[in-house]
Amino acid sequence: MNLSRLPAAVLLLACQPVAAAEPAPVIVTATRTAETADETLAPVTVITRADMERTQAQTLQDVLRHLPGVTVANNGGAGKSTSVFLRGTESDHVLVLVDGIEVGSATTGTAAFQHIPVEQIERIEIVRGPRSSLYGSEAIGGVIQIFTRRGGAGHRPWLSLGGGSYRTATAAAGIGGGDRRRWFSLAANGIDTGGFNACDGKPSPGGAGCFTIEPDRDGYRNLAASARAGLRLDNGLELEARVLRSEGTTAYDGSFVNESEAVQEVLGTTLRFAPAENWLVSVVGGRSRDLSDNFKDGTFKSRFDTVRDSLSWQNDFTVGTTHLVTAGIDYQDDRVAGTTAYTVTSRDNKGAFLQYQASLDRHDLQVALRRDDNEQFGRYTTGSLAWGLALDAGLRVTAGYGTAFKAPTFNELYFPGYGNAALQPEKSETIELGLRGHGTGARWTIDLFETRIDNLIAFDSAIFAPNNIARARIRGLEATVATRAAGWHLTAALTLLDPESRSGDANDGNLLPRRARESLRLDADRDLGNYTLGVTVTGAGTRYDDLANTRRLGGYATVDLRLDCALAPHWRLQGRIENLLDKDYETAAFYNQPGISLYLTLRYQP
Repeated sequence: MNLSRLPAAVLLLACQPVAAAEPAPVIVTATRTAETADETLAPVTVITRADMERTQAQTLQDVLRHLPGVTVANNGGAGKSTSVFLRGTESDHVLVLVDGIEVGSATTGTAAFQHIPVEQIERIEIVRGPRSSLYGSEAIGGVIQIFTRRGGAGHRPWLSLGGGSYRTATAAAGIGGGDRRRWFSLAANGIDTGGFNACDGKPSPGGAGCFTIEPDRDGYRNLAASARAGLRLDNGLELEARVLRSEGTTAYDGSFVNESEAVQEVLGTTLRFAPAENWLVSVVGGRSRDLSDNFKDGTFKSRFDTVRDSLSWQNDFTVGTTHLVTAGIDYQDDRVAGTTAYTVTSRDNKGAFLQYQASLDRHDLQVALRRDDNEQFGRYTTGSLAWGLALDAGLRVTAGYGTAFKAPTFNELYFPGYGNAALQPEKSETIELGLRGHGTGARWTIDLFETRIDNLIAFDSAIFAPNNIARARIRGLEATVATRAAGWHLTAALTLLDPESRSGDANDGNLLPRRARESLRLDADRDLGNYTLGVTVTGAGTRYDDLANTRRLGGYATVDLRLDCALAPHWRLQGRIENLLDKDYETAAFYNQPGISLYLTLRYQP
């Protein structure tokens, strides 16, 4: 879109003052029990619905990029493969939950972040650091839990319409409501974008990137819907059911396939009741499905279809006012189907966990232990210990230790011509130390950590397959601050990483791929009376696209500007200029990222 035609005046006329309200940051992911972000001993970031609308995020990648400890790699824009790294660990070391149900592909081991629509999300909780002692496999780097919209008091419809660069059009609508005993939410959204050329690849021989040259627009279409309803009876028993379904069609560049039709589906139910005054029971069951049909120039080539069924029974026992004991069991069953002939197509995992939390004067303590029985790899025990001490002047120091493990994916084990059935699970140990403070209008955190991973799965050129050949040592610092100055609401997040391979071969001492040593995010917003002005600056240092550290990805910085005003009661008009300086950069080698672009959104929210 030609920015010289930007109708800026339409954003400034007829604007009325608008007030923003931020809900209290209550989280459940760090301990599987409710607590505030100030009470938790884990490093946590909470993204609310108000945050997403304030920054005018178009995709989940926009929401997550350069948050503390978070690195995002994207293969060419909206709808393209998007990898999320927590604390420098692998992209399949992140456990992803949607409303308490584990999601992701059993073949790749990662969640399809690119197909989860922002408009369906109520809030996101990001817990950094190992959580296998509560959740089992995959949570080496941490846990990301996404909560869909949930109805509240009254009946509140909402609507948004938007469009902008790369021939992008968006629409979303929904309604939520309820009272003390009932609640519901219905929502739907769509996006259609013409995109841009996703990849500047090199064909064989000597191929790289997408291994082809297809200088065309690689567009994306997505339709998604969600529903959620709950009932609370007089005896306190609570029932809830929810579903999220997203269907996306993605064009990209590739020598074997260049288009995919994907379905992401999550269904879940929850039952809660209190058999006694100090005993709360929660039963959560559900199914997640990851389906992909793949084509080359319109001709069908392959299908991958993975289904994950899960069931959890959790018991929370309060002892007095300062002790909480949590005990439970989890069951998970993964199944793989499609056109690819995997020698093994299913496996289950059973887990039992126990957690103790205590608050004694100025001291807080959390201890957790878990035993997993994996159908393929046997029994694994993980644990964690965290301690916090409240000091004077609003300071709090925390320390923690945790172990974790990650079972190999079906692709790593059994993909024809690539898999290695002899692989063993990856294992890790993490130590961390944190300091938090608040006062004089500011909140800040500093967290130091070191993670050591054994049996790290990496590609072994000697056998042309993945192998347990590597170790890794990751050291890092995460710092955040939020304050107000001269009328501006300011937040900043800085991440310093040393993600080093300890493979014992020619790659020993190299940086792990696609992780920058430094990343930074600055957000500034100001209410100017008739409208709200905001800016986001993000940046990342040099990194490499391969373990050999031969393919360098340069550092970059981007600037996004946004404007938000009230046209009338309940109506808002938003405008966002993304990548204002038109920075040319890559988060994965040969894959392009959006240049300078403009988006307008009209919102109705009573």
